[in-house]
Amino acid sequence: MRKLFGMPEEEKLVNYYSCSYWKGRVPRQGWLYLSVNHLCFYSFLLGKEVTVVVQWTDVTQLEKNATLLFPESVCVSTRDTQHFFSMFLNINDTFKLMEQLANLAMRQLLDNEGFAADHFLPKPCKTLKNVSALKRDFDARAKNERYRARFRLTHEERLDGHTDCTLWAPFAKMHVIGQMFVSNNYICFASREEDLCQLIIPLREVSIVEKADCSSVLPSPLSISTKNKMNFLFANLKDRDFLVQRISDFLQRTPDRLWSDVKERSIGMDSPQSQHYSPSLPTAKQGLLQIYLKDSPEDLGLKATKEKMKEESWKIHFFEFGRGVCMYRTSKTRELVLNGIPESLRGELWLLFSGAQNEIDTHPGYYAELVEQAMGRCTLATEEIERDLHRSMPEHHAFQNEMGIAALRRVLTAYAYRNPNIGYCQAMNIVTSVLLLYCTEEQAFWLLVALCERMLPDYYNTRVVGALVDQGVFEELTKECLPLLYEHMQELGVISTISLSWFLTLFLSVMPFHSAVLLVDCFFYEGIKVIFQVSLAVLHANMELLLASNDEGEAMTILGRYLDNVVNKQTVSPPIPHLHALLTSGDEPPPEIDVFDLIKASYEKFGSLRADVIEQMRFKLRLKVIQSLEDTAKRSVVRAIMTDSAFSIEELEELYVLFKAKHIMSCYWGSSSTAAERHDPSLPYLEQYRIDMGQFCQLFSALGPWNCGVHTQTLASRLFRLLDLNKDGLINFKEFVTGLSGMYHGDMTEKLKLLYKLHLPPGKSQVPLFVSTKDHVHVCSSLFWHITTHIVAYLPCGPCMQEQFIELCKTLYNMFSEDPLEQELYHAIATVASLLLRIGEVGKRFTNNGINKKQSQVCKALAEAQLETLPPPGAGGSDEEGKDDTSVSSYSVVSTGSLQCEDITDDLVLIGCDKVVSDRRRVSASEGDWSITFEQVLASLLTEPVLVDYFEKRGDIRGKMASCKTQRAVERQVSSASDHELAQHPAC
Repeated sequence: MRKLFGMPEEEKLVNYYSCSYWKGRVPRQGWLYLSVNHLCFYSFLLGKEVTVVVQWTDVTQLEKNATLLFPESVCVSTRDTQHFFSMFLNINDTFKLMEQLANLAMRQLLDNEGFAADHFLPKPCKTLKNVSALKRDFDARAKNERYRARFRLTHEERLDGHTDCTLWAPFAKMHVIGQMFVSNNYICFASREEDLCQLIIPLREVSIVEKADCSSVLPSPLSISTKNKMNFLFANLKDRDFLVQRISDFLQRTPDRLWSDVKERSIGMDSPQSQHYSPSLPTAKQGLLQIYLKDSPEDLGLKATKEKMKEESWKIHFFEFGRGVCMYRTSKTRELVLNGIPESLRGELWLLFSGAQNEIDTHPGYYAELVEQAMGRCTLATEEIERDLHRSMPEHHAFQNEMGIAALRRVLTAYAYRNPNIGYCQAMNIVTSVLLLYCTEEQAFWLLVALCERMLPDYYNTRVVGALVDQGVFEELTKECLPLLYEHMQELGVISTISLSWFLTLFLSVMPFHSAVLLVDCFFYEGIKVIFQVSLAVLHANMELLLASNDEGEAMTILGRYLDNVVNKQTVSPPIPHLHALLTSGDEPPPEIDVFDLIKASYEKFGSLRADVIEQMRFKLRLKVIQSLEDTAKRSVVRAIMTDSAFSIEELEELYVLFKAKHIMSCYWGSSSTAAERHDPSLPYLEQYRIDMGQFCQLFSALGPWNCGVHTQTLASRLFRLLDLNKDGLINFKEFVTGLSGMYHGDMTEKLKLLYKLHLPPGKSQVPLFVSTKDHVHVCSSLFWHITTHIVAYLPCGPCMQEQFIELCKTLYNMFSEDPLEQELYHAIATVASLLLRIGEVGKRFTNNGINKKQSQVCKALAEAQLETLPPPGAGGSDEEGKDDTSVSSYSVVSTGSLQCEDITDDLVLIGCDKVVSDRRRVSASEGDWSITFEQVLASLLTEPVLVDYFEKRGDIRGKMASCKTQRAVERQVSSASDHELAQHPAC
């Protein structure tokens, strides 16, 4: 593959497939190569060679469809074109791998996480033919993701294997058919029939694993006992001995948690499970609501009676199905959740259903350490947190005092410190404040971890990608379930407006608190499907009014009034005023909607939604959403700099694409700096993507107007150092455009001055303008752009010493190669160089009172030998720039004829032969300082019209960008038979 498509060693092939590529209506039979970062196709048929290369980061849509024209095909769409592939032996397997690779590319666009092979995968029982290690890696990743999502486990958990079996269900007095899953820290069971039974057994809780006696009724049984005296009996295991050995191996590696032996395992209704706190952690040991309700009068009415009945129902359930992480989860459990979790158990059950309890048990003291490390730090996240603390739940008494505010501050700050990629996002404060009402700080922290990192992935980042994806999923579901309403809502543009706030805050910001918290109960048990169901039920309940609405405002008012009046008539807590700012119209108060009726209606009408279908829809829309955000970011960057740049909008957009592609490519093909150092999501879009010197040199060679042969890399590195004002070894897109703009659109003086400064010693070519930290660079962005844009014009230029002048002449000679006026330019620069060297010698004479005559005679002899031949084209190269007024003093000195001919020839020698240059350097070392100024360079160049025309000529960057685009081409077709044999033997 590397030979066919010119890929580097770092590019890894995952798998390849025989298929047809449709070019027009003609199928081209060949091989489809799926690598970590590219989709490639190669075909050689009847003397025609077809090559297709698509970067996964360019893919905007991936679809599997079947039409008359393209039977059972896969369509890969980019911004520019579509590609159709068909006639796969196993299209489902191919498409799943494509989805994984495209999803990985979207992660790169989001947070620049490159692919890293998993070195801890379990070894396969047998070697599979034609399956690479990477393909096995991706298959294992897919299984792990499904396993973790199904049982709400952490990202570190890796599935070791699964097998069919039965589980004895004591509550039903029967054996339940299903599958056992074994991973490094858990044994899980899921029944074949959905919701019949689910079980999670952490290995830290296991005390005994033993093989039970076999019988015809109970073949190959396996008994597992836990430390809280629960026993689980599995049977019908195909390879019981191997399974017992694997579980034993994992048990030996499970750390011995001392706390698990001394922890009080509460099974009563009055005391929730104890948690782990550092003695120095300044926090209450219970939820804020319990503290708040201590001073409230006890309600002994009907509501309190119903609450006691709910508690009693859960007590019976715990007795029958177990309590804690090893509880049997059945349809009865869901039924109790839908009827409302008692407030005394809400925190405990949220932790259990979300999987946060497992993280608390395996990370004792973690939260306390985070708080100690995070508090007192001042970052952009902490500033945003402080602004939102008093706006979280201002209507609730728990957050009208310093205890509640301080607890909220600690949890949010600790999480921002734990996960700087997310940091803090608006809406996190609303959700966290509700968690703190029912949980301790540590519990609320781990629930927030579960929400942000597992249950609502990518919701709370700077671009709320996950919420936008689910907004698209909601639109698709509305189109499918409520087609008439969907059409009308699309015309009004309402769906995209309402759904974002509903999903981000789980209805907590748009519905009375005691009603919304019941939806949070269901969410922690069922996942995101509940939010979709309730959202559809809200639209369905208001369908007639919404269809009659005439504008967006009227539709929003209808929905707002409806949600304002969703009440929980069973709550035993004191009423909390709802501050949703929507005015009601009319004299009659709107009817109240019981939240339990709304939940029941959502399950009756839309309960057929499945989590795996939602996840598939999420993937399909994630490509579209992320690419749309990237386009928006590109437009924002271009708008920000277009007024200060001479490049057109189209040129700036294409430059941005090339710049970002170079950055992303470096993330997976190696670089001198890590991806985290080069990409900072907290910065403005203008400054997020950054490249180092190596990547800049590659772009400069491809896009720069001054092509200087082998000297181009040297020139590029000098320009990079000039643009890198903060000396961090990285430049952003603004700085990149600044450098190119001066070379392409500056006048002659600006170009010459830039070229001149690129050859000054490092200490004199750059003047630090200001130093900005990460936290303040966004404040100074406009000033920074103004300064860097005019860096060419206003930075002072020091004198150019003789050694630097030699390099400047080399640059100029190489720059003129392959120019139509190549010979004329060589003669002109030779003349100018001679004049400048004479000027330098005159200055040195005034300084040193004469020169060494013997050394001059040696130089004259070398010069006469060099004059016999012109320097070969393309021998060297250099750059220059300037903007000061022309000084004629140096030219008048030359015109007086006061210099000797030997000085001219001596100077000309310096430009041609490397040996002569080195000889001259040895001579000049003993002569003292020798220098010229930029004004003298400019005045000398003005004497040669051909040089003036060359530097005044405007460059055209479009052609160079087109060449770059061709190198990254999506498709190229060559009529050649070269290497066609490789198509018959696909290999990396």
